Amino acid sequence: MVTVREQLATTGPHFSVEFYPPRSNDEEAILWTAIRQLEARRPAFVSVTYGAGGSHRDRTIRVTEQIAARTTLIPVAHLTAVGHTVAELRQILGAYADAGVRNILALRGDPPGSDPFAPWVATPGGLTHADELVRLTRSLGDFCIGVAAYPTKHPQSPDAASDIRYLAGKVAAGADFVITQMLFSAEDYAALVRRARAAGVRVPIIPGIMPVTSLGRLNRICQLSGQQVPADLARALADVADDPAAARSFGFNHALAMCRDLIDMGAPSLHFYTFNRATMTLALLDRLRIGATGDDVMAVDHAMDRSVDHSVTPVR
Repeated sequence: MVTVREQLATTGPHFSVEFYPPRSNDEEAILWTAIRQLEARRPAFVSVTYGAGGSHRDRTIRVTEQIAARTTLIPVAHLTAVGHTVAELRQILGAYADAGVRNILALRGDPPGSDPFAPWVATPGGLTHADELVRLTRSLGDFCIGVAAYPTKHPQSPDAASDIRYLAGKVAAGADFVITQMLFSAEDYAALVRRARAAGVRVPIIPGIMPVTSLGRLNRICQLSGQQVPADLARALADVADDPAAARSFGFNHALAMCRDLIDMGAPSLHFYTFNRATMTLALLDRLRIGATGDDVMAVDHAMDRSVDHSVTPVR
């Protein structure tokens, strides 16, 4: 299986998408509809979340393995230290390796529940920090490993400087790429990249994007992630709170402008949080002219049949 590192080294622009494990048969049907719709656009990779506090882990593993077996997509398996002993983590990584899954997003994970500020307690016999999970994964096979970063800082980090030191430690432990928590402005991404580069982080840093289409959704995202509610965005959404269509339009256009700025800044890829729905992501890709579609897919297939030269370009 191709790695994320190899994908990002090819000519872009690139995009990737994130799904979460379904909780019912109906949700699973919705998920696979989104997977098939986005598969035609040839994302660089797709990731499957582990669930809050490590919940739904069995479904995460099953869906990730099914994507590897049933599609042309490159899956990235989320793996958290929450609720696992080292022996269990070794077993899960072995199962992924057996299924041909070589790309792992290594996360410490949030404490069970909905409070990102709650004290985090390591599982007895488990790991305490994400850099430990990176080292464990690196020791067990030829995996390509991603880690997470907050656009400003993790809610439990005392300041931005210490937060970047933690990120640099994860990269020093063996991480190959970084995906950010959901962004609300391209300027936050640019500032994160500047801090990371100054700390010696040279791996690709991929911005995370999801159109925010209501004030309630914005507040919920910030509550779950521990990020501060961006005042300007909150005011703009409040102004259209009584008009759902206007709110959706505003959220889409805000995300579109941010994506264009991120591409101009040299972001190596755009990572879309889909919530298992493809419509908004597909619309953004159309406006950004990213991703093969229709005749483009046929042209790509024909080019691949002729063994086109996929020359490697530097990752910015």
